[in-house]
Amino acid sequence: MISAIDATRQLASQIVRLLKGLASGIVLVSGLVWTAPAVAADVSQLPPGLQAKVDLAAQACAEFNNGQFDIAWGAVERVDLDGDLQRDWVLNESGFACSSAASLNCGTGGCMSHFLIEEEVHSLLNQGWTVVDFGRQRVVVADIHGSNCDGINPTPCVTASVWDADAKTWRSSAGDWE
Repeated sequence: MISAIDATRQLASQIVRLLKGLASGIVLVSGLVWTAPAVAADVSQLPPGLQAKVDLAAQACAEFNNGQFDIAWGAVERVDLDGDLQRDWVLNESGFACSSAASLNCGTGGCMSHFLIEEEVHSLLNQGWTVVDFGRQRVVVADIHGSNCDGINPTPCVTASVWDADAKTWRSSAGDWE
């Protein structure tokens, strides 16, 4: 026969296991909700400036040997580009596909990414990009074609840009290293 103390210990042990499982589940879900970039394959909700880019790509694909256009999951991202705590829009042509032309949207220089902030769409040819915090600035760092750094395609080259909300433009500088 189990004593009252042993029964209480077993019950307490079960409750602790349940709470640990619940806590793990909450941490997992909150991590997915708060830290993962928002992505979408459904482009029907895109702002007009980005929808126009998708429409042009679909039209170019259709005009090239009657190709079928597709957009991959993850081609649309929502990320804070300017540090105002509001998620901005990014449309990456690396997620575009055309059945009749494998390289219709990308080439050796990379693919276009279209960044929408405050209803302004600015595009950058790149081979990948990320957003980093640097002091008070939110910086978009992009891997770009080596010709931008007085080289050729495999020459390492990056650009770092910050959004100037007053001028509604991206600011970048090619530093003069000595």
